[in-house]
Amino acid sequence: MTLFKENNFFIKYSFCVLFFCSFVQANLYAQDLNFSQYFNAPLLVNPANTGFIPDNDYRIGGNYRNQWSSVGTGYKTMGVWGDTKLFGNRFENGWLGIGGSILKDVAGSGSLSSTSAHVSVAYHQMLGYKSLLSAGFSAGIVAKRIDISKLNFDNQWNGQFFDITIPSNEPFAYSQAGYLDLKMGLNYSLFASENAYFNAGLSIMHLNRPQESFFASSVTNNQLDMRYTFFANASIKVQNIWIVNPNIYFSNMGNAKELVLGVNANRDLSGDGAQQLILGLYYRNNDAAIPMVGYQINDLKITVNYDATISTLKTLNGGRGAYELSIVKQGLFPSSAGKSVKCPTVRF
Repeated sequence: MTLFKENNFFIKYSFCVLFFCSFVQANLYAQDLNFSQYFNAPLLVNPANTGFIPDNDYRIGGNYRNQWSSVGTGYKTMGVWGDTKLFGNRFENGWLGIGGSILKDVAGSGSLSSTSAHVSVAYHQMLGYKSLLSAGFSAGIVAKRIDISKLNFDNQWNGQFFDITIPSNEPFAYSQAGYLDLKMGLNYSLFASENAYFNAGLSIMHLNRPQESFFASSVTNNQLDMRYTFFANASIKVQNIWIVNPNIYFSNMGNAKELVLGVNANRDLSGDGAQQLILGLYYRNNDAAIPMVGYQINDLKITVNYDATISTLKTLNGGRGAYELSIVKQGLFPSSAGKSVKCPTVRF
C-alpha cells in the first residue's frame, strides 16, 4: 500500500511538474504561435507578405493545429486571415497590400489561451522586370487568459491527493493579460524565368517589447524579446508537370530557436493546372519529421500534415506530435478581368 501511494504521488506530481514547467517556460520565453505549414500562414510569418499575390487580387485562409493531444489536454491553435491588393492602377510598377489575421491558441489543463488580432499593410515595388522589393508593418492586440482554479501545485498535495482548498502560495496577480504588439518585415523576390522563382524575407516581431505576465510587476517584469524570423523559398518547374518548392524557415526569440526545412511539390493532374496533387516532406530540427499531402482545384488549396515526434518527447507521446490542416482560397475581382499581372510567377 505504501508503494502504491508513493507511485501514485510520483505520477501525479510528475504531471503537475510537467505542466507547470511548460507554463513557466511559456511565460519566460513566450515563443509565439506558429504552424508547420508556415508558408500557408503568410501574414503570421512576415507582414511584408501582405498583398503579395502575383496571380490574383485577394486570398483568404484558415489554419488548424492540434498538438500533443496524447499528453494531457494538448494544444490547439487556429487562425483565419486574409489580404488583398490595392491601388494597382495608381502605381505603374507597384501596389499596396492590406490584410488582417485572427489567431487563437488553447493549451493545458488550465485552459491557457491566447487570442490575437492584427492588421497589416505592405508596399510592393517592382525593380525592373524581374525582381520585387516589399516592406510591411503590422499592429495588433494580444490577450491571454488562464483559469487558475483548474491548476494544482506541489504544496497542495496532502499526501493522498491535490487539495484545492490548500493555498497554492503562487504569486498570481491576474488571470488575464493584454498588450499592443508591433511587427515589421522586408521581402525580396527574383523572377529568374517563367520556370524559376526565388523569394526571401526577414521580419522582426514584438518591436515594442510588450510585457506579458500573470504575476505582479513587483514579482517579475516579463518583457517579451524581439522575435527574428527568416525564410527563403523557390518555385522551380520540372518537365511541365511538376513545380518543386524548397523552403527554409528560421526563427529566434530569446533562448527559443526553431529551424524548419524541406520541400513540397505540385503535380499537374489535368494538363492545365486546374487540378494539382501536393506532396511534401519537412523536418523541424531536433523535433519532428513532417510529411504533407494536399490537393488544389483551381484557386482552392487544401493541405494536411502530420508532425511525427523524433525528439526525446516521443517517449511521452508515443511519437504522436501534431496534425495540421490548411485551407487557402485565392481569386480575382470581377473588375480585374483581362488585366495583366504586374509580376510574373511560376505556374502550369
